[in-house]
Amino acid sequence: MAETPVHRLIIVGAGPAGLTAGMYAARANLEPVIIEGKNPGGQLMGTTAVENWPGEKSIQGPELMAKMRAHTQAFGCTFQSGSIDRVDFSKKPFTLWTHKNKELKAQSVIIATGATPKKLSIPGEAAYWGKGVTTCAVCDGALYKDKPVVIIGGGDTAMEDASFMTNFTDQITIVQIKESLTASQAMQKRVLNNPKITILYSTAISGIEGDEKQVTNIVVTNLQTKEQTSIPANAVFVAIGLSPNTDFLKGQLELTDFGYIVEKGHTKTSVPGVFVAGDVSDPVYRQAITSAGTGCAAALEAERYLKE
Repeated sequence: MAETPVHRLIIVGAGPAGLTAGMYAARANLEPVIIEGKNPGGQLMGTTAVENWPGEKSIQGPELMAKMRAHTQAFGCTFQSGSIDRVDFSKKPFTLWTHKNKELKAQSVIIATGATPKKLSIPGEAAYWGKGVTTCAVCDGALYKDKPVVIIGGGDTAMEDASFMTNFTDQITIVQIKESLTASQAMQKRVLNNPKITILYSTAISGIEGDEKQVTNIVVTNLQTKEQTSIPANAVFVAIGLSPNTDFLKGQLELTDFGYIVEKGHTKTSVPGVFVAGDVSDPVYRQAITSAGTGCAAALEAERYLKE
């Protein structure tokens, strides 16, 4: 039986973080292998117009990711489809197994598996995803100038989204399932006395409706009276949290209580030789450009590690 070849660098994930890491690593002749994962391209594949990527006034999310992939591939990066199900980082070379139980070995690894937005799982959500339903107000908010918008959630992210949207519209409704907001007091102060923002407490979103091209309204249910109401909305920002894609790393890397990879400074993890980039370690910024930046940093750190 042939011995498993040992790659210099394996990058797990093919979103902005993983592709940028691959670009830098390939240019440094590290011959990186990118494992594309279950959702190649990451969260931008479900985004329509991206208007905050430097050099592109407006570009469709899937088009931007296709360009990044082609750019990375042009430098000699190798791609493998599939996802990683388990790893052994306890000894070197590191070992990774795909969901089909294929064994891979590497001298260094960059984890760029991203995070998955928690969804509402209600009628209309899937049909209007990217047509008004989104998880990123900072990415898409400017598209809804002077339009009615709804933010779902009561935590810090929801408050940030509502506050950010006041730059574009005075028709903002927060729908919170609980009787009060769960955000920090500082974040609550931003929205509680803002005349542009209405908050519906003890209310659940029951459905999202539209004209097939765009969201037009949502249906909400008051959890105390059980009364249903239709609210005009052209955008629904789902701000109920993200789940970092780290289940396969439990017991292998140090994770936070919320499952994010703990950084030990400059994209290093708790295991020397294993680096991290993108949303999988970032619960704060969660932007494509910051993910790309950490992808660059992780590749540079991996190059230094391999030289040493």
